[in-house]
Amino acid sequence: TGLHPVGHRFESCVVHHLPLFIHMRHVISVLVENKFGVLARIAGLFSGRGFNIDTLNVGPTHQDGRSRITATLNGDEKALDQCIKQLDKLIDVIEIQNFIGAESVGRELVMVKVKANSSNRSEVTQICDVFRGKIIDVAKDSLVVEATGNENKITAFLEMIEPFGIVELARTGTVSLRRGRSDS
Repeated sequence: TGLHPVGHRFESCVVHHLPLFIHMRHVISVLVENKFGVLARIAGLFSGRGFNIDTLNVGPTHQDGRSRITATLNGDEKALDQCIKQLDKLIDVIEIQNFIGAESVGRELVMVKVKANSSNRSEVTQICDVFRGKIIDVAKDSLVVEATGNENKITAFLEMIEPFGIVELARTGTVSLRRGRSDS
């Protein structure tokens, strides 16, 4: 324990020891054959290894019959290594990428319906402009806005819009690709 100043007095605080394996956030990209049941097997493998799937995106690629699965996960590094080895054994998995740090570029999309009437519509529009959001639907008492960016930008945008009243929200989560290499 130690002493922690609060106001004019000191209060004790407990020093907690970190667990042996620290749960970290990971972004995994898996290129797969677009076949029935592949997504279920991959998601089951992640959850079976104790990973919480924060976001999961699946979509076709430019190659016929192939899809890319991007998953944002929380878990420890050792379990992730085991999980990747198991993924690599699945017959429909073509390629696995574990994005670490700044080696990838990622974006997410949010669509949000926000309350906006004649008295506050211009203020909501200004916030959208600052975040380079696009107004895609206008109604008497609301606007539907789309915004794209990294997770921090989307979170900041939602924090600015929230006081006006969020009616509905849909958020994709991160989609990532490896950055181009300067030596190629």
